[in-house]
Amino acid sequence: MSRILIIEDEEAIAELEKDYLEISGFDVEVASDGTEGLARALNETFDLYILDLMLPGIDGFEICKQIRNKQNTPIIMVSAKKDDIDKIRGLGLGSDDYITKPFSPSELVARVRAHLARYERLINSAITGNDILTIRGLKIDKTDRRVFVNNVEKPFTTKEFDLLCFLAQHPNRVFSKEELFKKIWEMDPEGDIATVTVHIKKIREKIEYGTSKPQYIETIWGVGYRFKV
Repeated sequence: MSRILIIEDEEAIAELEKDYLEISGFDVEVASDGTEGLARALNETFDLYILDLMLPGIDGFEICKQIRNKQNTPIIMVSAKKDDIDKIRGLGLGSDDYITKPFSPSELVARVRAHLARYERLINSAITGNDILTIRGLKIDKTDRRVFVNNVEKPFTTKEFDLLCFLAQHPNRVFSKEELFKKIWEMDPEGDIATVTVHIKKIREKIEYGTSKPQYIETIWGVGYRFKV
């Protein structure tokens, strides 16, 4: 049974999330402030975090940052703030998803299932011999999930790696943001295509020599992105 930690200071929301997730078969714990939530995240074992943005003690941004520095466990950030800047900041710190309040409990359960399924496939994959893609100075080790630029390793989050790997395996083909979101996040976009834009930006910062003239991931204006070979 997957173990989930909800870090949420609004008791009614936390209990609603907990009830729906437990009905769906998950083992759920709740931390009511940021300090407690971060301590439990770093000292206990969980399979996924549902993290509120505005928390007493330590805010969700800092918690996300500290969790991501230690582990790749999926993080779903939840907030009443709908500003794109908050979504961009959260995703940039390593959050796997961002949901704005109010939201349907069934939508939360669907997203939790999708992220857990993807993460389980990741940690359970066992491939004999490393499968490596090499494109000019870029090396993508699909087996060990590592990325090197001119033999220098670059740190990648789970979704950043998945997105880069997918594009590199389909060279010269243009994908819309909606197509990429559905493929990598395995959910309908529903207005979340900004997530793709943020991840492309972070990938470019790590692999491109100059982000203004990318040599790997090209923007096709009005359409989407393609990986150039």
